[in-house]
Amino acid sequence: MATMHLRIGDLVWGKLGRYPPWPGKVVSPPKDLKKPRGKKCHFVKFFGTEDHAWIKVEQLKPYHAHKEEMIKINKGKRFQQAVDAVEDFLKKAKGKEQNSDGKGDSKGKKTPTKPLKILEEDDEDLSALKDPSEKPVKDDPHFHHFLLSQSEKPASSMEPISKRLKIIEEESGSTSIQAADSTAINGSITPTDKRIGFLGLGLMGSGIVSNLLKMGHVVTVWNRTAEKCDLFIQEGARLGRTPAEVASTCDITFSCVSDPKAARDLVLGPSGVLQGIRPGKCYVEMSTVDPGTITELSQVITSRGGRFLEAMVAGSQQLSNDGMLVILAAGDRTVYEDCSSCFQAMAKTSFFLGEAGNAARMMLILNMVQGSFMATIAEGLTLAQATGQSQQTFLDILCQGQMASTFVDQKCQNILQGNFKPDYYLKHIQKDLRLAISMGDKANHPTPMAAAANEVYKRAKALDQSDNDLSAVYRAYIH
Repeated sequence: MATMHLRIGDLVWGKLGRYPPWPGKVVSPPKDLKKPRGKKCHFVKFFGTEDHAWIKVEQLKPYHAHKEEMIKINKGKRFQQAVDAVEDFLKKAKGKEQNSDGKGDSKGKKTPTKPLKILEEDDEDLSALKDPSEKPVKDDPHFHHFLLSQSEKPASSMEPISKRLKIIEEESGSTSIQAADSTAINGSITPTDKRIGFLGLGLMGSGIVSNLLKMGHVVTVWNRTAEKCDLFIQEGARLGRTPAEVASTCDITFSCVSDPKAARDLVLGPSGVLQGIRPGKCYVEMSTVDPGTITELSQVITSRGGRFLEAMVAGSQQLSNDGMLVILAAGDRTVYEDCSSCFQAMAKTSFFLGEAGNAARMMLILNMVQGSFMATIAEGLTLAQATGQSQQTFLDILCQGQMASTFVDQKCQNILQGNFKPDYYLKHIQKDLRLAISMGDKANHPTPMAAAANEVYKRAKALDQSDNDLSAVYRAYIH
């Protein structure tokens, strides 16, 4: 294969991770940003976004030579907006060049030697590279998390953290940490030197621990069913005999269990976490529980001089395995910062939401919406069948409209194939609906849609679907 020679200002198609090629422009990196070691790559600014990334040479293609090919294989509004931004950029560049040629002989006026010079300057504020005609699409969840503005300097409280971390302060006071996918940056996360403990190796916990180990963290594990620890011991984890032992020997202990009762028992029960908490020890609750449980756990941990953070995980088993979860955190901000490399290893994004309890509230709202939505989709599929319509055609139409998503396509295809292997347990989404409804009652806020969905999931549980995927709610409609 012939070597492609690129210069600053060249337009390219850049591919990062498993996502489609995106139009971009080779630009100068910030002076303080070093090129990744051992890689031949260029620093690319992507059109239609405020994102920049180091892209390997083999993942770059000239823009014009491959334009038709890329437009044929990539569809979607955001992609088209990015292509339109490139074309607008080219028109403006051509106009500047023509104006330059026409005024070249005028006295007292300098003729630019390069029409794109203003975009080629080594500017530490990379937002200055943005073409004002571009339509930002940085909120696209299927693309943005890979393309980090790596030139941004960390906030003062986060200076020791890797530059692959991006911190966004929002008007609400929440903070977002966005980390590149480990495959996209070749696993180059600098692990914390703190000793990590992890309690609970279920669907979510297993993937989280695996990614912590892959990224070089020192992890001690414990699980109620001890056999589940064996695989992780083989991968380099240490074995803790009790939750108390893990908490006492580790600097930061994470917990990810099934429900509020299990979360309380883990802390307050015999040989529980509380017995191992000493001043300065950190405890991070990742289980999806109610705000009242979080308040109780926070109080007992801090009463022993410990530091507490809730860090709920939004996602599924597959996203956990891929290190692509979303973390919703609240509580002690310093613990959140200490967990930075851990969150980078297990998630694509994390949000700090303020005081303890806020993450539980937000997580229950999100799962309430997801559970209600899944029940509605199942209802639509069964109604299509009952009225003589093709379920596959219903899905095909659905996936071409405004509700198209990987979630809808994946869950519906699994339903049509009769595949209910758990990615998120049905019993857990029903528990989350129940907790969300209770939260609404306490706030005197109606939740009729969630209440209706909850009844459908309860019927599915009565049909022995508890340990199947949440999409097995479909079976409540056909029995």
